[in-house]
Amino acid sequence: MNDILIQNTVAFFEKSFGSSPQKTVLSPGRINIIGEHVDYNDGYVLPAAIDKVICFAFEKNNTKTSKIIAIDLNEEFEIDLTQEVKLSDVVWTNYIRGVIKQLQDNGFSFEGFNCVFSSNIPVGSGLSSSAALECGMIFGIKSLFDLKIEKVDISLLGQKAEHWVGINCGIMDQFSSVHGLENKVIKLDCNTLDFEYHNADFKDYSLILFDSNVKHSLFTSEYNTRRIECEEGLSIIKSHFPEIKSFRDATEEQVLSLKDKMTEKVFDRVHFVVKEINRVIKACEALDKGNIELLGELLFETHYGLSQEYEVSCEELDMLVDTAKEDEAIIGSRLMGGGFGGCTINLVKKGHENEVKRKFSKLYLDTFGIELKFYDVKISNGTTLL
Repeated sequence: MNDILIQNTVAFFEKSFGSSPQKTVLSPGRINIIGEHVDYNDGYVLPAAIDKVICFAFEKNNTKTSKIIAIDLNEEFEIDLTQEVKLSDVVWTNYIRGVIKQLQDNGFSFEGFNCVFSSNIPVGSGLSSSAALECGMIFGIKSLFDLKIEKVDISLLGQKAEHWVGINCGIMDQFSSVHGLENKVIKLDCNTLDFEYHNADFKDYSLILFDSNVKHSLFTSEYNTRRIECEEGLSIIKSHFPEIKSFRDATEEQVLSLKDKMTEKVFDRVHFVVKEINRVIKACEALDKGNIELLGELLFETHYGLSQEYEVSCEELDMLVDTAKEDEAIIGSRLMGGGFGGCTINLVKKGHENEVKRKFSKLYLDTFGIELKFYDVKISNGTTLL
């Protein structure tokens, strides 16, 4: 699949600039296996890079101006590297402007370049196409001009670029896009950036994302509310158990013992968080032992918590997971990402993929009048130079 993307990107570059690219870069999207809404609650996440990528082709142009072409959008822009970098009304260009600004602000010196890029990451599906764009652009400039930038710093610069654009994202997306390894998931501490790899051989099961094709507008306001509720809950836990510094130190038994000290909502939120942090640890153990059935059970448990305790699901996602739970070909399913829309991640028995897609397509269309999309994903390497 990516071979055609690479060929088309390179051919477009040659047609546009009359020369072959000096550097070609692949930068992947990502999934998160488990560990939702715990990155800002001092927990761990379990992301992985996937085989859906943005392909970039680069060359130096020996000027002070860079020209960038987005093949899929049929749009292009130029940026004068000697001028102050400012936000543009053309939103997609801001991610690249942000990258250039972060590199310059951090003392990296480079000159003008030509670049074209094309993607097979579905935009707006929660697979972090923006992180792939940022990290791929940084990686390409670094390679072209022989800049000394460590992998972790590519991640951090990409995150800062996104913050500059106005999206206050965590580090998971950029980190997993850069650090991904084929057939490995990353257990990442989003605070310290300590990480370790775990096996991701799903054996007799395929990883398929079901894209609900809905995005409810509740996310931003509800996200902020959840953060406040979790901070209140943690404060109550600390006041009764002074040895606890963060949610990862708390046990479910301790949370249960404080149920009457919290409002129902605050209790539900912290109960989910403490259990979800523990589920990430269990998921790593399950993957290392090749116990994919246990991983599937953990996915179902996480969805129940996200839907009933953290309350970030929606009717469409709940229907997809409830139906998956009744389907013998699916051993695990949950909403993936912030919630209120987007994708579910599913473990489907190999050989049953097509029948599952047919069944869910019809049921979803009949129920909601919405077309369901499917993305088959494999766990792949992070940002790489071809």
